Amino acid sequence: MIRARTFMDARQQAHSNTELNWWIFMRISGLILMFLVLGHVYMTFVQVSESDATFDAVVSKLGNPAWKLYDWLILGLALLHGGNGARYVIDDYVRSRPNRAWVRNTFFTVLALLFVFGTVGLFAI
Repeated sequence: MIRARTFMDARQQAHSNTELNWWIFMRISGLILMFLVLGHVYMTFVQVSESDATFDAVVSKLGNPAWKLYDWLILGLALLHGGNGARYVIDDYVRSRPNRAWVRNTFFTVLALLFVFGTVGLFAI
């Protein structure tokens, strides 16, 4: 696990390219997610008046494929980012190797199900 603040430190601490790539992914996806979510909040709650925030307005908005892609990108990035962060926590706190494998596999199965259900819910409209 990499516990570095700079890329050079992360590069020295990385045991594999995969771990370094996840370290880079966490920084980039966090930044992208921040702008995506702030944009979503702005367009959903600031740009639209309270009287216009109805179920029909949301369904109408999601009729546009660009909005579906935007929300799906938030869903996918948030689950990947959060799942990788949880992987770090599981590795830190679950000491037994068999228990760690069991907990990680269960957690990643739940994440996959959330992604599938979220995708189906988003694109079913």
